Amino acid sequence: MIFEQLEIQLQPYKRGFHLITDEVLGKFPAIKSIKKGFLKVFIKHTSASLTINEDTDPTVRLDFESHFNKMIPENAPYYIHTYEGSDDMPAHLKASILGSSVDIPITNGKLNLGTWQGIYLCEHRNYGGSRKLVLSAFGI
Repeated sequence: MIFEQLEIQLQPYKRGFHLITDEVLGKFPAIKSIKKGFLKVFIKHTSASLTINEDTDPTVRLDFESHFNKMIPENAPYYIHTYEGSDDMPAHLKASILGSSVDIPITNGKLNLGTWQGIYLCEHRNYGGSRKLVLSAFGI
């Protein structure tokens, strides 16, 4: 059994949905040594999230941002947690809906994603800064 774990820090991304698949792979070459297994990607933040979705057409990521902003607006009158800015409480809600981790099968040293799938960093703050990810790969 192989088990590798690494914490990485991403560059700061602007608010929105960003493909980070290549960045994750580039910083974690241990995946190449696993024939059958899984990669777990965990984000160590409460105002950003991770998901897997379309990696080819960038308008999908724009539509994600538009939809989430309409579904979870800023400055809702019932928000109590507002001292970190108008984007903070909506960011927490969006992160909880999307989640803090993704699990991806590894097959023959490669992520076994669908043809048009990629890992998204979902940055929900206007100025979220750099984000830390814990990458854990295990298998045979």
